[in-house]
Amino acid sequence: QLQLVESGGGLVQPGGSLRLSCAVSGTTLDDYSIGWFRQAPGKEREGVSCIDKSGEVIKYGDSAKGRFTISRDNAKNTVNLQMNSLKPEDGALYFCNARTAGFTSWGQGTQVTISS
Repeated sequence: QLQLVESGGGLVQPGGSLRLSCAVSGTTLDDYSIGWFRQAPGKEREGVSCIDKSGEVIKYGDSAKGRFTISRDNAKNTVNLQMNSLKPEDGALYFCNARTAGFTSWGQGTQVTISS
């Protein structure tokens, strides 16, 4: 059974960087597209970035363009989200999501806090 575990969140100052990881277990990553989403208190869940099975199709939400980079390492069953130039409004609970035909699964999330 597929499981997703996010890590890498924490407290960072504005302008800083964090690297989030989504580790997949219970199956191989090859068959899944992976997305990163975030949700701040009182706000709707927002799509941050996604990468398809091949790693060739990558999309970013407007808030992530130019600052975040998504990558996948199928051999390590991991998808990473490098976040640079972080802003206070980037603070949220970040989730990864795995999707394939007729199936989707979510991790529990990792908290990102941006504060001086």
